[in-house]
Amino acid sequence: MRHRVAGRRLSRTREHRLAMRRNLVAQLFQHETVSTTIEKAKEVKAFAEKLITLAKKGTLSARRRAIALLGNRVIYSYEDGKAVRKGTIIGKLFSELGPRYLDRPGGYTRIIRLSLRRVGDNGQLVLLQLIGKDESSKKETRAAAKKRSRKKAKEAVEVEEIAEAEEITEGSSQEEQADRQQ
Repeated sequence: MRHRVAGRRLSRTREHRLAMRRNLVAQLFQHETVSTTIEKAKEVKAFAEKLITLAKKGTLSARRRAIALLGNRVIYSYEDGKAVRKGTIIGKLFSELGPRYLDRPGGYTRIIRLSLRRVGDNGQLVLLQLIGKDESSKKETRAAAKKRSRKKAKEAVEVEEIAEAEEITEGSSQEEQADRQQ
């Protein structure tokens, strides 16, 4: 029985699982999308979201905790055949990703299933992605749409009231003009 046993073993030792989790999350933060198997993606998703929540705090203790959990790797890009240092994973996490999700209460990543399967063992492949800053949750868009429709309805009522008031004033002014002419 597996009562109260959390997590997947993924046919790896504890140290290997930890290293794999750190590697996948570091690549996710660096590239903002990673192709992997469904089991690995599900295991890594929670860890990545916890680190982004730490980055939203932005404090020194949160930064130190993230370094302890993830490590502080350097990001290199290759230009003209030479490796150029672009920054660190923790630096990107706290300077770009944390502020990007300040207004978002959770759900910073998504898993998109691919139709491809891995050649060696026929494993299901997925894309693990960070949600973009321009993308909002469905609840937010629905709430915004309701708010807009309420606002439009309120404006329509105000326009009708103004139009009625103008008709009344026009009607009375026409009567006054008719009285003056007689």
